[in-house]
Amino acid sequence: MGKLSTHVLDTAHGRPGAGVKVELYALDARIDAPGGGRTLLKTDVTNGDGRCGAPLLEGEQLRTGHYELVFHAGDYFATQGVELPSPRFLDRVTIAFGIFDSAQNYHVPLVMTPWSYSTYRGS
Repeated sequence: MGKLSTHVLDTAHGRPGAGVKVELYALDARIDAPGGGRTLLKTDVTNGDGRCGAPLLEGEQLRTGHYELVFHAGDYFATQGVELPSPRFLDRVTIAFGIFDSAQNYHVPLVMTPWSYSTYRGS
């Protein structure tokens, strides 16, 4: 059975992104779906290693479909003492992705600074 995991790397400071709030949403393909087509599945906060303590989804919970991870990057950098403009350039980073095989592992990390971010599919 597969699983979904994430972690955050703060490349502006060269360390894991500890204390970042992460929200996981399932997306409904129907435009008229209640709640704007998003269902909140889980909220977590990254640990000292920049990871969530457990997989976000695993086993039977991991289903094919469309998802979003929302990282509260602006709040994180504000707690790190970074002087940010108002409004923040990056506040919440949203990564939309698909799960096409629930038997596989999906690792969706966020590599970020206050001014940029990137991601990739890991395992």
